[in-house]
Amino acid sequence: MKLLQDKILQEGKVLSESVLKVDSFLNHQIDPQLMLEIGEEFARLFANEGITKILTLESSGIAPSVMTGLKLGIPVIFARKRKSLTLTDDLLTATVYSYTKQESNEISISNKFIEKGDHVLIIDDFLANGEAALGLIELVTQAGATIAGIGIVIEKSFQAGGNKLREQGLKVESLARVESLSNGEVKFVKDKVEESV
Repeated sequence: MKLLQDKILQEGKVLSESVLKVDSFLNHQIDPQLMLEIGEEFARLFANEGITKILTLESSGIAPSVMTGLKLGIPVIFARKRKSLTLTDDLLTATVYSYTKQESNEISISNKFIEKGDHVLIIDDFLANGEAALGLIELVTQAGATIAGIGIVIEKSFQAGGNKLREQGLKVESLARVESLSNGEVKFVKDKVEESV
């Protein structure tokens, strides 16, 4: 998605060979117009998957998920990383390790929001080692629902997560695939589709 790639090049900050900071438009401050475009693109990419619910992880996955849900006309559920006084009964839980924060979190959702007949689209802001996506997959599996696909805003293709998910036969659509962050520079994977555009 060229609009997203341009935004990453203009405003993203390479902090190391494995960390890309995009807090000016995705992880802290949110660019609503860009999120709307991202939602439209995910809705287009997954239009034929029979999606009934979108599942994401708080907090950076919420904005792109809500815009996608708006475009598809379906509810969005976000897994919580922190315990809530109001979210206590009949929980589905999984453990997710965050490379960026160097900590494990137990994520949870109420089992009343995802049911056996649901076709769930998982959306997340970043895909690196795949830990967050695998945790969300575990929640969907516990609910007995089907995974319709995984939408990723930014994939760090030089890390193992994308291959891990695709090897499981999952449909993974990443809007920007970063090939390298070497020498403080963002380089994108050159897909055949992108080259012909």
